Amino acid sequence: MIRVLFVCHGNICRSPMAEFLFKDYVKRKNKSELFEIASCATSNEEIGNPVHYGTKRILNDLGIDCSSKRARRMTMADYDYYDYIIVMDENNIRNITYIIGNDKYNKLHLLLEYAGLNRGIRDPWYTGNFTETYKDIILGIEGFYKYLEENNKC
Repeated sequence: MIRVLFVCHGNICRSPMAEFLFKDYVKRKNKSELFEIASCATSNEEIGNPVHYGTKRILNDLGIDCSSKRARRMTMADYDYYDYIIVMDENNIRNITYIIGNDKYNKLHLLLEYAGLNRGIRDPWYTGNFTETYKDIILGIEGFYKYLEENNKC
């Protein structure tokens, strides 16, 4: 089982988009049984809230239901449990270190690293551009899946 946790600031825009897009991606590859995929926040600001309507609209347009998702904050237990903790930007890494301390197992990675890009994914909460976020996340999850394949993980 490959355990993947996507993380962003509030867990209502980017990380749930990545969670549900990656679940759909592995499902279309007939590999769902190999994965456990979730998402969470680094902050307490949105805890219990549903997915942002901008993310929900994109997912709904793709036929992906995210209606049961509620924001939650990352814990030390999450760090111990998940194999890959994939973040959306550098601020997420900094904020996670307040929760877990040192990343002693090198689990924290920017999603776009897997696409060969050294940058974060801009937060559509501020930009309003959910389409740009979607395109970046697709690029990242495709690169991440390719990384897993090339390293005989799936």
